[in-house]
Amino acid sequence: MPGLVHVVDDDESFRTAIERRLKLAGYEVATYASALELLDSAPDDEQVGCILLDVRIPGLSGPDLQARLIASGSVLPIIFLTGHADTPTTVRAIKAGAEDFLTKPISSGQLLDAIERALASQQTARTQRSRLDAFRGHLATLTQRERQVFDLIVRGRINKQIAHELGTAERTVKAHRHQVMEKMQVHSLAELVSIAERLGILDSNEH
Repeated sequence: MPGLVHVVDDDESFRTAIERRLKLAGYEVATYASALELLDSAPDDEQVGCILLDVRIPGLSGPDLQARLIASGSVLPIIFLTGHADTPTTVRAIKAGAEDFLTKPISSGQLLDAIERALASQQTARTQRSRLDAFRGHLATLTQRERQVFDLIVRGRINKQIAHELGTAERTVKAHRHQVMEKMQVHSLAELVSIAERLGILDSNEH
């Protein structure tokens, strides 16, 4: 899986060696001597890629850069690669969403495996994000009454109950229900409930 690897490390010889190694493996590489250099370059989240990040960097540290990127909405996966691993830093980085935490020196095989996992994870997240955007788009096409019916359907109400709560005829609810299923592009109640949960409309324990 080709992609762009952003290497952030203050050791020039290490950057040069890693850049050579990754280019031989078929990756594009961008190198940065500091966290601020990366922030200034504003890497594109839409491009397939990841960040290979040292922990101890003059100025803004690796974990601090990770926090900045998360706050800015970046979804580029981060792999920490350091010669100074310690348990608190490792735990902090992983809890914050780091894809991996590796220790120098590292074999080419280990490094490339970690990068492949990070890129695969990015692709999965991108696919999920696209599906959620599509669901939100479908939801926005519902009329106000259809949205009310949607909310009640996913909470387990049957047509008769919905008609009573909305003060309308059961046959009208059936028509709205059909429109909801069609506009949301689903064929079953289970699919509709799953979408509601994924969009945060419905708590998984609510139905």
